[in-house]
Amino acid sequence: MTQPFAIAIHGGAGTILREQMSESLRSDILNTLEKAVRAGHQLLTQGADALDAVVAAVTVLEDSPLFNAGKGSVLTHNEMVEMDASVMHGATREAGAIAGVRHIKNPIQLARDVLRHSEHVFLIGEGAEQFAFQQGHVYTEQDYFFTERRYEQLQNMKQQDRFALSEAAYQSGSAEQEPQSEYPDDKKFGTVGAVALDQHGNLAAATSTGGITNKRFGRVGDSPVIGAGTIAENGNVAISCTGMGEYFIRYAVAGDVAARMRYLKEDVHTACETVVQGELKTVGGEGGLIAIDGEGDIHFAMNSSGMYRACIDRHGQVSVKIYADE
Repeated sequence: MTQPFAIAIHGGAGTILREQMSESLRSDILNTLEKAVRAGHQLLTQGADALDAVVAAVTVLEDSPLFNAGKGSVLTHNEMVEMDASVMHGATREAGAIAGVRHIKNPIQLARDVLRHSEHVFLIGEGAEQFAFQQGHVYTEQDYFFTERRYEQLQNMKQQDRFALSEAAYQSGSAEQEPQSEYPDDKKFGTVGAVALDQHGNLAAATSTGGITNKRFGRVGDSPVIGAGTIAENGNVAISCTGMGEYFIRYAVAGDVAARMRYLKEDVHTACETVVQGELKTVGGEGGLIAIDGEGDIHFAMNSSGMYRACIDRHGQVSVKIYADE
C-alpha cells in the first residue's frame, strides 16, 4: 500500500479584502498558486523526496513578481533587494538557511544547497553568496528583481519615515489618507512557503521572503529562522509561517506548534489554532501558517483577513483560496 502524500503552499497572509481585489489580479494570483502547488505535487507523484517538492513549489512563487520573494521582493531603505530563505527535512532534522542575499535568483534553492552541501546550517550576506557561486548559482543583477510596484511602496514608506512590519506601504492612518494601490494586497505579509509529505513518509518545509519594505541595518525576520518560521519533524509536522516576523521569532511559532503536537499530543488543527489565535494574536502578532502532519492532514491557520494558499491533499483534491472565510 502506497504511503499517502500531499502538499500545501502559501503566498503570504494579511489584510486581503474582496472589495479591493480586481478580478484580473485575483485570477493571476490563483493561477500562480495552482501552478506552484502542482509543480511540487508532480514530483511527489513521481516518488520524489518532500524536500525537492517544497523547493519546486516555492521556486515557482519566487519566479513570480506577484509575491514578496525572489523576483517580487520588496526593497530595503537603500533600494536594494535582500532575501532570506530556509528549508528543513523531517527525516534527519537537517536544515539550510540563508539571509541577506542580493544576487541569487532563487534563494530557496540556495537554502537547499546549504542543507545538502555545507557543514553549516545558516549562512548570511556575502558569505552565503560566495557559497552559492561555488555551488553553481549564477550571479543575478539587482535589476532582475526591480519592479515599479516595489519602488513605489518604498518611496511611500520613506515619505512617511516608517518601515512596514508587513510589505504594506500604508500600514497606519485612515482609509482616506491611503493612496489607492493597483495591488490591494500590499498590506499582506510578504512570505511564500510550502510543506509536504512524500511517499516515503518524509516531511519537509520551505519558506522564502524579501522581508519588509524600507528595512535597514540587515534586518532579518522569521522566515530563515528554524523553529520560528520553518520546521519539519518526521512523524509529527512540517510548518511554514507568514506574518510579523519579529513576533514569530519571539514566540518561536513553528516550534511551539510542533512541541504542542509532540508533547501534548494535540492534532494539527488544535495546535495551529491554539498558537495562531491564542497568545500570538493577543500580543498583536498578525499572520498565519501552513502545516501538514505525518498522516498527510493539512491545516491553514491565520488571524488575518486572508492568506494566499493552495494544497493538493492526500486524496488528490486541489484547493486554491485567498480569504479567511473560504
